Amino acid sequence: MIDLDGVLDNYTKYDNNKIPEIKSGAKEFLENLSQDYRLILFTTRNTKQATEWLIKNKIDIYFYDVTNVKIPAKIYIDDRAIAINFKGNYEQTMEDIKNFNVYWK
Repeated sequence: MIDLDGVLDNYTKYDNNKIPEIKSGAKEFLENLSQDYRLILFTTRNTKQATEWLIKNKIDIYFYDVTNVKIPAKIYIDDRAIAINFKGNYEQTMEDIKNFNVYWK
């Protein structure tokens, strides 16, 4: 599952009417990733709007589906999420959580 805003586009601020331009390198990344994984786009945006953006940017061919629900998946790629590989240390886990910030801020 791959998030749209901040992962595939040049997101800095939410605009309900416009999805920002595609991020440099995103198409190549999706092409490579889709060779080994079935990709699903997830977004809080209207899924029709997101699908139209995928088509406009000629990357719709890499996606199996578009959804606004985070369904069970092996991998989530999201700029507003933190995934911690818990290794038995609660203090380090708390530090990782406290230090998390989106890359574009």
